[in-house]
Amino acid sequence: MKRAFLMISVSLFPRLLGAQGLEVSDLVGEHWYGLYFGGEKVGYAMSSVEVAESGEVTVRENAQFKITMFGVQQEMRTAGRRVYAPNGDLKAFEQEVVDPLGPKQFNGRVVGDALVLNSSVGGLESEETFPKPKESLADALEQIELLGDGADVGDEVSFALFDAVMKREISGVSRIMHIETRVFEGVATKVFRIETSLDLGINTVSYVAEDGTTLEDVIAGMLTMRLEPEAIAKDIDYGNDVIISSAVRLDAPIEDPRERGELRLLLKGPLNEDHLFNDERQVIRPAPEGYEFVGKKISLEGFEATQLPIQDEDVTEWLKPSTFVQSDRPELIEKAKEIVGEERDAAAVSQRLCTWVRDNMRTSYSAQLSNALEVLNNMEGDCTEHSILFIGLARAAGLPAREVAGLVYTGGPDAAFYYHQWAKVWIGKWIDVDPTFGEPLADATHIKLAEGDLYEMAKLIPIIGQIKIEAAE
Repeated sequence: MKRAFLMISVSLFPRLLGAQGLEVSDLVGEHWYGLYFGGEKVGYAMSSVEVAESGEVTVRENAQFKITMFGVQQEMRTAGRRVYAPNGDLKAFEQEVVDPLGPKQFNGRVVGDALVLNSSVGGLESEETFPKPKESLADALEQIELLGDGADVGDEVSFALFDAVMKREISGVSRIMHIETRVFEGVATKVFRIETSLDLGINTVSYVAEDGTTLEDVIAGMLTMRLEPEAIAKDIDYGNDVIISSAVRLDAPIEDPRERGELRLLLKGPLNEDHLFNDERQVIRPAPEGYEFVGKKISLEGFEATQLPIQDEDVTEWLKPSTFVQSDRPELIEKAKEIVGEERDAAAVSQRLCTWVRDNMRTSYSAQLSNALEVLNNMEGDCTEHSILFIGLARAAGLPAREVAGLVYTGGPDAAFYYHQWAKVWIGKWIDVDPTFGEPLADATHIKLAEGDLYEMAKLIPIIGQIKIEAAE
């Protein structure tokens, strides 16, 4: 759930592109916004555009969130700065995410036909090279005058931006859907309703004045960004609990959820093909009133797991280290060796790692952009930290592993399905593992809706708070 706020911050930038049919000079200045989740204020954002005498354009987007997670107050801040040459070419950018463990920084610069990206995560510095992004201020200006003289319903503009956290270029389309007249600051103003769709599944509805000022954004149907004076935008206290408010409750509790052999549910909401995962443990298929979910508690009885080292080229991609899974670091490698010992059976290795993470992690709730190395050093966190550490140790031990997210049922006084993260590992076949619950085989109440990297996890954002669940039995 907390990663949703980071992914949403990515979608703050494209709203400026919706107004680039105007002269850039029309957009110069600073605007402040209140951020609202579920009707309650959770933070504020600032956007600004500067044009230097040389003609360089600098775009800044900053956001700060004050959120509550299971009663624990948390703060998270994101900041972005992008610099464009006078001809519109991207020159450089900076992205920073600040969470309770400190800053994660990403700095990129265009050198010839390449983008050089320097990252600082978990105290580790790295440098990578990518092809020069398509992103250009001039592209948006040249394609269509989305706003201004002659703007009409149906006009659209395509754009792209390189996201340093995801390490890929995100593309999108902004389209004028409606034009109306509103009274803004006492003056009748033409207002454009613009819908922006990003390829990672995040859709934004923006209300933009004809001078290019964004009056309001509704991002992924869950976060509203509203133009406010700076002092009012910054006037914020901790609001509702974003975890509890996003929970999906049933009319009746599920008995013995961890041991249940099979679970049948009806899922209702804006699911699409990106969310329909079918495997040995679960099936999600269209039904007349939504989607039928069948979850099973599987067994490995009679299955012969593969032995380490794993040579299957189809899964070796999930052995590689990454910015947030630093499985090549000595600290993770040594800890994995200590836990696994001489064991070479992949299923047994997975079980040992799962049990160790469950037994040694302290459960806490924190708004962090988690990475395996920092979690190993701090040994506390929620499901995100449990799973990212398990994945880091698994890869360090030679076991292919990846992130999984969706919903899981938790009983007790606040019984409900909660947004949750766990893992899957390759032991000769893929199996779901939940180190938070200490389950070497995830139980039947796990509803998998996303798997993979941050880009894939972002596809959960449009459905958070939008899913309803009914018992189908």
